[in-house]
Amino acid sequence: MRRIVHAIAVLSACAGVSPAVAQTQDTETDDFAADPSEGTVFDGDWVQIGAGVAFSPDYDGSDDYEAFPLPLIRGSIGGVDIQPRAAGVALDFVPDGDGKVSYTFGPVVRVRTSRTGDIEDPVVAAAGELDTAIEVGPTAGISYSGLLNPYDSVSFTADVRWDVAGAHDGMTISPSVTYFTPVSRGAAVSLSLSAEHADDSFQDYYYSVTPAQQLASGLPVYDADAGFNKVGVNLLGGFDLDGDLTNGGLAIFAVGGYSRVIGDAADSPFVATRGSRDQWLAGAGIGYTF
Repeated sequence: MRRIVHAIAVLSACAGVSPAVAQTQDTETDDFAADPSEGTVFDGDWVQIGAGVAFSPDYDGSDDYEAFPLPLIRGSIGGVDIQPRAAGVALDFVPDGDGKVSYTFGPVVRVRTSRTGDIEDPVVAAAGELDTAIEVGPTAGISYSGLLNPYDSVSFTADVRWDVAGAHDGMTISPSVTYFTPVSRGAAVSLSLSAEHADDSFQDYYYSVTPAQQLASGLPVYDADAGFNKVGVNLLGGFDLDGDLTNGGLAIFAVGGYSRVIGDAADSPFVATRGSRDQWLAGAGIGYTF
């Protein structure tokens, strides 16, 4: 059963269930049932690669939107799991057992490019471009399977990262909880709730307005303190093109999300005056598992 649940987890890589899905869950779970002795593509080493496109804000807190590539890599090689992150990746060194509870622990890395490229808002652009941050640190989590049906799961994860590229030189903590479930043998959905907490260095770099930036942009001087800066929810749906999640091959996915800028970040002139507290995400792509 653990192998089957692991197969379903692949399609939650980018992350409720809609009313229509909730109504079909009870009837379609039986269609997914399979004999674990038959084996799946997820026995032993496997890799999933994919690509898509997403539409999201120009920078964290912006009300201008742009399209950007949405790469995907996930897998398990030599007992080490590869798990995707937004603009990054994590590794899990803890082997999965056959029980309903599993644990994750390993390193995580993220590349943060907020306000580093072409900025559509001329006032924000006048305040100056920022440097790219490369954030690394540990990730840990726990997962429980077989909650509402034999193949679903809920996972609790926390990433702690420090900038090592000399950009914001700060630390972030990103907790999340994810629920995923199959709705048929060839389709699955995932709902993820997340938040981000940042220290003074991070908040000051992305949300404060210095006197020099005031002179350049006309925005008022502002000092942002440490705290939670956003909360969000993502919904992901995936469908295997041959109708069987367990045998690999091609699958398509779509993701939609909403996040809300909060705390001192929400009151920053970059957000409150020139941007928006409401942040939306939509994307789709295709992946191949072998």
